[in-house]
Amino acid sequence: MPDDPRPARDEPADAEPARAEPARDEPAGGRLPMVDGLRLALTTLTVLPVGTGRIDRRSAAVAMSVAPLVGALLGALLAALFVLLGQGLLAATVTVAASALLTRGLHLDGLADTADALGSYRRGDAALEIMKKSDIGPFGVAAIALTLLIQAAALTGLTPWAIVAAWAAGRLGVTLACRRGVPSARPEGLGALVAATVPVPVVVLATAAVAAGAVWAVPGRPWQGPLAVAGALLVTVLLVRHAVRRFGGITGDVIGAAVEVATTVTLIGLAVR
Repeated sequence: MPDDPRPARDEPADAEPARAEPARDEPAGGRLPMVDGLRLALTTLTVLPVGTGRIDRRSAAVAMSVAPLVGALLGALLAALFVLLGQGLLAATVTVAASALLTRGLHLDGLADTADALGSYRRGDAALEIMKKSDIGPFGVAAIALTLLIQAAALTGLTPWAIVAAWAAGRLGVTLACRRGVPSARPEGLGALVAATVPVPVVVLATAAVAAGAVWAVPGRPWQGPLAVAGALLVTVLLVRHAVRRFGGITGDVIGAAVEVATTVTLIGLAVR
């Protein structure tokens, strides 16, 4: 597997990582799955060049479980940029653009591909074929445009801590989408690697942690942050269930869509007054 496990734009977002080290019952070279999982999470969800270690479902389970932590780290970087630029509309727009750059636009790509597949009203393999195409259709363009517009507009009136909370909640969508009981739509690819790897108790703990951190997202309204997170999770659950019905399971694109949907819904929930 190359240092960056994520595919280029002209490949499906859930293409199977290449040259992955063979899975073994014991960690290679004495490494723990936690270390490899953290590295996999950082290389999958950000552009940080930390490289990859052993890649199997054990490390994938760790990576998907700690995704909210990676989201909080990314949110902290974006919050610093937001403050540096003055916290206005321009700052919000640049912050959203920086988020896309720091993730190589892969979540937005997944959102677009998922929107095109769902918008086709096709099911199963026919829908998955649409998702694999390298071009973006009208549903995908609309999904990206609306998502970026809403995120920038919502950020304008929010605090830096709200950014941390929203980006953590967005990656909580990854943890939720990869929970036990949710199948992969394909027998290979990123979806097959990470699907159903996260135990439900881990999802509950991660949700509680993100909701607790969101208490301080809106000054004077400690209830609003947790409610925004809850709303994001509800929408993500509905998205994943619909994907399972239409595609037969999740893919890397669906996971990317879950990130953007959860982030956007959280931002809306935090911005409402």
